[in-house]
Amino acid sequence: CLYQQSSPLTLVLMVASAAIGGTLQYGYNLAIMNAPTVFIQTFINETFLERWDIQLEDYQVTLVWTIIVSIFSLGGFAGALIAGPMTIRFGKNCLLLNNIFLMSGALLALTSRAAKSFEMIIISRILVGINAGMSKDVTELTLRHLLQESILGSEPCWQYLLASNAVPGLIQLLTLPWFPESPRYLLIDRGDKEACLRRLRGCEVQSSELDEILQEQAETKGMRPKQPWELFTDRSMRWQLISVMIISSAMQLCGNDSIYFYASYVFKEAGISDEKIQYITIGTGTCEFTACIMCNLLIERKGRRFMLMGGFILMTVWAVVFTIALSFEWMPYLSMGCIFTYILSFGMGPGVTGVLPTEIFNQTARPAAYMIAGSMMWINLGIVGMIFPFLSELSEYCFVPFAAVCVLSALYIGLFLPETKGKSLSTITREFHKLNFKDQAKNFESQTEAQYQLGEVCHSTAM
Repeated sequence: CLYQQSSPLTLVLMVASAAIGGTLQYGYNLAIMNAPTVFIQTFINETFLERWDIQLEDYQVTLVWTIIVSIFSLGGFAGALIAGPMTIRFGKNCLLLNNIFLMSGALLALTSRAAKSFEMIIISRILVGINAGMSKDVTELTLRHLLQESILGSEPCWQYLLASNAVPGLIQLLTLPWFPESPRYLLIDRGDKEACLRRLRGCEVQSSELDEILQEQAETKGMRPKQPWELFTDRSMRWQLISVMIISSAMQLCGNDSIYFYASYVFKEAGISDEKIQYITIGTGTCEFTACIMCNLLIERKGRRFMLMGGFILMTVWAVVFTIALSFEWMPYLSMGCIFTYILSFGMGPGVTGVLPTEIFNQTARPAAYMIAGSMMWINLGIVGMIFPFLSELSEYCFVPFAAVCVLSALYIGLFLPETKGKSLSTITREFHKLNFKDQAKNFESQTEAQYQLGEVCHSTAM
């Protein structure tokens, strides 16, 4: 516990408030577009026909639909870029300010049908993406589906489904202001030692944890927060940055979130009937939630490196089995099972990627590291979101590129990423130092060996 008087209940409620109005928006807005897919595509076609008397071809409707779905990533990219500076300046209050984007986007989505404007849906997706991009850097993925899709995902109500993301934002606005700031933020970012001590007073804080906070403050004292471009030129952080960029990119290029973007396409390709798809889609959220629970139980026992590498390896296996199952049209439920286990493996492995910048960068570099990691994540999510509908034309081989990404990611983690479990930041930094200054380390070892041999020679001569 790092919070005043602080019952564990206070911490639990704060995490719930931050997650419900924060990172939940990421998962919720990935899945939210699936249920009304057909209705919004019809709305697009009708709008073009009414305005310009143009009947769109199927591929043209798919292209506009793909833009609506994946433009969310462009907003997320913008949100990731402004998340760092806003976190430094406003602390938890940046989550409250972030809801301005959410509420504006929800209002546009709600009124888009009455205004007969699919452009309003596009703008709404950008604004909601900004909200998700900011909150993703502050809180981690917890829950998926908030409302029953079979109710709001119908033809008369799809605009209400798109605007329903305002509900968790409203909950956060009403609850988050009552909770305290992080002691680490107060001490290191704000320089307010008295406020930090007030937060810690009465808490059961391990001395090692408090010592680590104080050590980090001493190491970063007088240092200003780093800008993202400064990390690219800082050799002492080279492999930390490479690791975060590669793993954040792989988190999206593995294709897991494409399942949420285009669940209807994926399950239809797997041979599931249309009337069952909306219920099976809810099962994907259940898998993610189950994976979150299992990950929390295992991560402190097995370690981050083990979970990440194991997750990518399992995803490779299920992608291969999925490809084989798609080759046989009489195995639709095996294909469905592969998708569920793919999601479970992601949640227990690559899903923990968000903790890496916290554990391998110090406080002055963390906001910039999160901006870069978030940017890579959103750029690659946008790329996958744009190409997946066309990638699905590969039919049974549509998951082969994702399997290749998973294999390469597992190899990188196994070769270059040190384990962070149970280690202080200074220990982790020393391990990365060996990679960042590998040539100097070799020179130092050779010089030491030469000096040792020279010492033996001199000693023999003296004898």
